[in-house]
This record gives sequence, structure tokens and C-alpha cells, in this order.
Amino acid sequence: MPIQPDVYTYNNSDDTSSEPAASIAQSGAAAELAAGLLDDKAHVSPKYLYDTLGSKLFEALCLLPEYYPTRTEDAIVAANMASITQAMGRDATLIDLGAGNCAKAARLFPMLQPRQYVPIDISHDFLEQAAAPLQSRYPKMRITPLGLDFSHELDLPASIPAERRVFFYPGSSIGNFSPDQAGAFLRRLRNACGADGAIVLGVDLIKDAAVLQAAYDDALGLTGAFNLNLLRNVNRLLGSDFNVADWMHEARFNERAQCMEMHLKARRSVIVRWRGAQRLFDRHECIHTENSYKYTVPSIVHLLSLAGFTQAQTWLDEQNWFAVVHARAS
Repeated sequence: MPIQPDVYTYNNSDDTSSEPAASIAQSGAAAELAAGLLDDKAHVSPKYLYDTLGSKLFEALCLLPEYYPTRTEDAIVAANMASITQAMGRDATLIDLGAGNCAKAARLFPMLQPRQYVPIDISHDFLEQAAAPLQSRYPKMRITPLGLDFSHELDLPASIPAERRVFFYPGSSIGNFSPDQAGAFLRRLRNACGADGAIVLGVDLIKDAAVLQAAYDDALGLTGAFNLNLLRNVNRLLGSDFNVADWMHEARFNERAQCMEMHLKARRSVIVRWRGAQRLFDRHECIHTENSYKYTVPSIVHLLSLAGFTQAQTWLDEQNWFAVVHARAS
């Protein structure tokens, strides 16, 4: 909340096989998209929200007064910078998952002084644009941007040291996974951490439903544009013929699951075609595009402990709307 052929491939001078990997990855993306669209309840992974335009739209909606997560997390980090960076430790390899414009990690650099910065994002072009000026500002720091889909596996190249890995996953993106999926994802990170690694998470906490609804369905319609842009990205990856004008954004709060859901609802009955397949969407039928699960501090600490992360430290805002959590690999 990837369009070019190489968005899933390492952008790394140590890896010279990007073109074949790109073709395989794009084929895998098309297969995943087709399977989701043909499911009884159509769905598309939220990672496909973040092509270059989607990433820029997300940057813009983070500035909205309704969208509290970014500014609340920023305030927590600003107020607790010394203690957060002390917990993370200097001279580590900082691995920034879903790095976007790299701004959240970059503000830590002066105090954290990582030996290597590894921003990872599914939108390779956007990531390249963000990482390039950082290398100019910090010429002694090794910066290794990776265009990589880390949602199912995390296969890091040999150029990333195995020691002192700190995984940085801000912005409440852990909520895009169901609790079971989040547990499996955290276990993969724990396995990638080694014996001396750690994790820093941004976690959106349970709060009043009206606050959540406004954040995911803003008055300017930026979240709607962000959600609808996914269809253009699907067209590019799958060769489909979605017409954005046939669809509308819908945000729903699932109270039982404490989860905000984003959907795209058909305005009318429409047939969508792609590469030898098609699907009829009835009027008001939906494509599920994103979940955002909300947690309590005890529930996220428990999930981390089940995955093998202990010694959790948490920092909160005054309203207890958001948490930043650091935990060590045990």
C-alpha cells in the first residue's frame, strides 16, 4: 500500500545473469496474477501496487492528514532515535525491506553508520532512482540495491555479509500478511539473520475503526488512485485488458479479524481477457488487493518470539496508535 522486465532481479555488479532471471521472474509474476484472477474470489497480491507510478502515489498519500501511519512512525523514530539506533548497533548490514524511496532508512545513517545498506524493493527503477543520490552522499558506505520480490523467499546474494544483519521493515507492511503468513515470513527472516542478527518492525496497532477507514479511503481519492493503478500494472505484466474506468476503489474494515481490506469493485459487468484466458466479473464483484492487519504490542511480540526473535524492545506514540519494535535473533 513492477513493471519492467528486470524488476525482480538483483541490481548487483556481482550478478551478471539479470536478463534470464528477469524473463523467468516476469513469467512467474504472470502465472501468479492469472491464478489469482481466476480464483473463486479474485485477488491480486499488494506487491503489485508498487510499480513506479504506484510508488510515487504511495509517497503522496503518505502526506495526507488522514494517513497517520507514516507521520506517527516518523515521530516515534525522531523522539527515540538514540535508543533505537543503540539497540540496532553500529557497523551492521542494514537490509531495508520494501525500501521505496529509502528515506526511512537514510535518516538512521548518521547515528547508525551501517557498514552496508541493502535496500530491497519490487520496483527496480524507482529503487535505483532513490539509491543513487544516497551513494553520492555516503561514498564510504557500500550500497547494494536489489530489485527483489521477498514476499515468498529471501535468497540474498553472496555480496551481502552473513554477519550482523539487521532487517528493517518499517511502515506497518507486516500487516499485509495474515497472522499465519506473517509468522512464516518472520521465520524466513530469522533463518536469514544468522546467530547475531536482528529485526526492526513498524507495526500498526488496533484503534478506532473510523480512524482506519479515513486512512484507507481519503477525501482526495489518492488511495483510490493508488489501488486502481494496480490494474495498469497487471495489464503490463499479464497482457490483460482491464479498463480502469470499469472499476472503483473500496476500503472495508473487517472487525472480527481487526483488518483493513482494499478491494476493486466492478462498476458494471465486464469481461477481462489475457493470453488465452478470460474472466467475467459481474457488477459489484470485487478483486481483493490488500489486507492490513492490526496488532497489539503483546500479540506482535508473541509472533516474533514464535519466529525466533526475543529481547523485544518497543517504542510507542502518545496515542498508542503505532509501535516500532526491535528484537534479536535467539
